[in-house]
Amino acid sequence: MKTPFVFTMHEGLPRQGPGSNECTRKAFSVLADLPARPEFLDVGCGTGMQTVELARTCPDCRITATDVHQPFLDELSRRAASAGVGDRITTVRASMDDLPFYDASFDVLWAEGSIFVIGFQEGLVSWRRLLRPGGYLCLTESVWFTEHPSPEAAAFWNDCYPAITTVAANRAIAESAGYEIVATFPLPASAWWENYYVPVLKRVEDLRPKVAGNPEAEAQIEFADREIAVYREHADEYGYEFFILQKKG
Repeated sequence: MKTPFVFTMHEGLPRQGPGSNECTRKAFSVLADLPARPEFLDVGCGTGMQTVELARTCPDCRITATDVHQPFLDELSRRAASAGVGDRITTVRASMDDLPFYDASFDVLWAEGSIFVIGFQEGLVSWRRLLRPGGYLCLTESVWFTEHPSPEAAAFWNDCYPAITTVAANRAIAESAGYEIVATFPLPASAWWENYYVPVLKRVEDLRPKVAGNPEAEAQIEFADREIAVYREHADEYGYEFFILQKKG
């Protein structure tokens, strides 16, 4: 089966979405009363920058990392081995809408930049069964920072992720899905620019002449160009919010 170009475009990048090790550590620091050897599930891990950072930050944890793209998982395994944490990270190729794990298998679910694939509410509802009582779900999600976005920003998000809403609305969704809100915080602009868009821009420029005449690839590159241009002009209107949630009951 042919690999979708969006995966090819993100292979070799340090991250497959906005984020930072500092934000990963900040979210982890909020977690309380974890067991001595907590079990983590990293959903849609990509090449696993945050996976390796979690393993470093929580030296007694074990992490199962899932993604649908095997080359991402292979890169994560190489990174984990290089960082000396490979013995505590297991990779599983799996779709986030059909995770092959028993109920109540994990103390913490982690999902940086991935839940949008199935949607915020759907992810919260379908993944909840995997958490043990009092377990945590830590994730980043695109949100509006304004009630009145500009027409250009609104048009872009209506095209790519019309479910985007405000932090307050997502907090309400999480509570109705059976979670308590432990904390939320926005990712800084550097998590978008330095850590994601700068590498994407370089990758796109490298690929652009190689994929000329490939409609799928050209469309993906055009979308990346548009995405970065919109963020450049409207970064104050939207971004990622880190949500640290705890399963009720």
